[in-house]
Amino acid sequence: MAKKGAAPGFQFKITLADLRPPIWRRILVLDGTLDDLHEWIQTAMGWTDSHLHQFVIREQRYGDPEMLDDGFGEAKIIDTLDVELSGLFGRGRLPRRFIYEYDFGDGWRHEIEFEGVQEAPRGKKPPCCLGGERACPPEDIGGVWGYANYLQAIRDPDHEEHEMYVEWGGDSYDSETFNIASATRAMRRGLPAWE
Repeated sequence: MAKKGAAPGFQFKITLADLRPPIWRRILVLDGTLDDLHEWIQTAMGWTDSHLHQFVIREQRYGDPEMLDDGFGEAKIIDTLDVELSGLFGRGRLPRRFIYEYDFGDGWRHEIEFEGVQEAPRGKKPPCCLGGERACPPEDIGGVWGYANYLQAIRDPDHEEHEMYVEWGGDSYDSETFNIASATRAMRRGLPAWE
């Protein structure tokens, strides 16, 4: 529990679904909207916010209603700008686990676990990344299956797609590398403003 008088920190563990070994982050953030949480997830994971996203919490969809409108008017989308973290996680029956989906083409599903309202560890100030493992997959790689093929191709100079992937993404990608300090800096810097 947060110290008396201190701003509460909401702690989440974010794990990319269907990948082994897992790619995950643990973040601590101040109160904000679900849209703020989207931005913190994007920056902590290493995504670029280039695609649509949504949260699915207790079978209810949250996102940008205008962007997610399928034109049939059947699905009710709750605007992430209107939902505060403290409203969802501050009292009552808390959603402990929920889904964050990013890039509906590649289908990146993130399993989010709300770990509680926490005091920031000594020397840390929210928003911050508290832990994690492995690099974020490159954007537009083709989801879980495309990522597995990409890793195989860049590691094997004899793979038929090796040269194409190295030319496309460079040869410096290291799937095992993750830096907590860099993730925290990205979370504090925020996403670039898309004009």
